[in-house]
Amino acid sequence: MAEMRFVTPMAALLVERLPSGDAWLYEAKFDGYRALVMKDGAKVRILSRKGHDLTADYPSVRDAVAALNAKSALLDGEIVAFDESGRPSFQQLQHRSARVTAIRYFAFDLLHLNGADLQSEPLMARRNALQNLVSRSGVEFSDELPGSAHQVIQAVAQVGLEGVVAKRRDSRYEPGKRSGAWQKLKVKQRQEFVIGGYKPEDRNFQSVVVGYYDGKTLRFAARVRSGFTPAQRTALFERLRPLKTETCPFADLPTGKTGHWGEGVTEEDMKILKWVKPTLVADIAFTEWTREGHLRHSAFVGLRPDKHAGDVVRE
Repeated sequence: MAEMRFVTPMAALLVERLPSGDAWLYEAKFDGYRALVMKDGAKVRILSRKGHDLTADYPSVRDAVAALNAKSALLDGEIVAFDESGRPSFQQLQHRSARVTAIRYFAFDLLHLNGADLQSEPLMARRNALQNLVSRSGVEFSDELPGSAHQVIQAVAQVGLEGVVAKRRDSRYEPGKRSGAWQKLKVKQRQEFVIGGYKPEDRNFQSVVVGYYDGKTLRFAARVRSGFTPAQRTALFERLRPLKTETCPFADLPTGKTGHWGEGVTEEDMKILKWVKPTLVADIAFTEWTREGHLRHSAFVGLRPDKHAGDVVRE
């Protein structure tokens, strides 16, 4: 009997074009929190990609997993919140607002079942076992999306999902690896960035200064002004205030010029900006990278407490 324990989740390689052909299947890339769920008898644990225990945060997911017809199981998937229109909402997952109608766990892989380690089995065998396990339960199964790569991308964009994940049907589960057997395409460009400063305004902030790590060097990416709800702005400001520091954490500021969409920071900007210790990670949407390595048309989506600042690099 194989020991069931936490493993670092397998990662998908970010690509600009999805692979095609019968060797690949497509799934929706949900806008939520990646989580492993572990059932061992009557005990259930929900663990983040870093192994942090989230069980107390998601009682509905815990109860759904507890009801599965298995003595033991380890599932990989995504915790997703839905708003009143039935659309996934990452912001509402963070804030658990009154408009959230459901929080569900979408399982897309099964690593252990009743003492058997399935990680070396082909993906399709694992998915078949997973579908049998979660059918008629409170755990959702991440269905395969029918159609060509182009058709799948169009369908995902129309319903407002984050992107598409392509997986080789014969792929083994490779903990912690980004081997290319799984590939992801984002309909809108999004990634995590580290918050290193902000521009104050009216006892709050007007924008936040974000960047990414290049080795141990924090590099500037953008000044993000849009996307904040009033509640998010207030809550984030309360998180930023105790992190204030006199030292600019970015190695490449000032940039010498600025732009309408916050692509740069001038010497004059440096006199106004307030700096913070680079510990908070934010999910940022944007249209493209500029030639200078900055973001264009950036917007705040939400904080990522499940991500460590030191792991944030340019994707």
